[in-house]
Amino acid sequence: MDADTQLVNLCLAGNQSAWEELLRRHASRLYQLFYRFTGNRQETEDLTQDVFLRVYQTLGSYRPAEGSFKTWVTSVGRNLLIDHYRRARHDRETRSLDDETGAPPEQASPQAGPERLARQGELRRHVERALLELRPELREAVILRDLQELEYREIQRILGVPEGTVKSRINRGRIELARALERIGLAGE
Repeated sequence: MDADTQLVNLCLAGNQSAWEELLRRHASRLYQLFYRFTGNRQETEDLTQDVFLRVYQTLGSYRPAEGSFKTWVTSVGRNLLIDHYRRARHDRETRSLDDETGAPPEQASPQAGPERLARQGELRRHVERALLELRPELREAVILRDLQELEYREIQRILGVPEGTVKSRINRGRIELARALERIGLAGE
């Protein structure tokens, strides 16, 4: 039994510290996933809270035999994103991409200087903007594979599509992302 499954069992038995450990293990990854979809810090924070509320309410439905907890919680998060996008479609289409205040904090190495941090931050913002240009199904596949580093099988379970479709979406998404980056003068970076 893996560590997450043990923590889930402890949570179901009422152990609050086990719940806190599950939050600690998965909150940052889900925050990054949501931010890359929304591009807005406040929306991301709200979605992250909402997903863990939903996870807490449905924790008893997690089945380790059907996949890892990481895959399950990502599926719950994906479903929440779909619901959110359906409710807020008009707002998403009219929101400005100039919301720079919502950028997640840098995770730089201690030896990185201010100039390098600034370049990395600028590059990250350009990539995030380019990701927002992708169709949602392509953006989702690229984020899950390249940024969340999930395996194809995990992505297949999360998206509920055949593995070939997952690979195709990732490939098309990478191509469109490269084109978007090229349009803003970042080809080859």
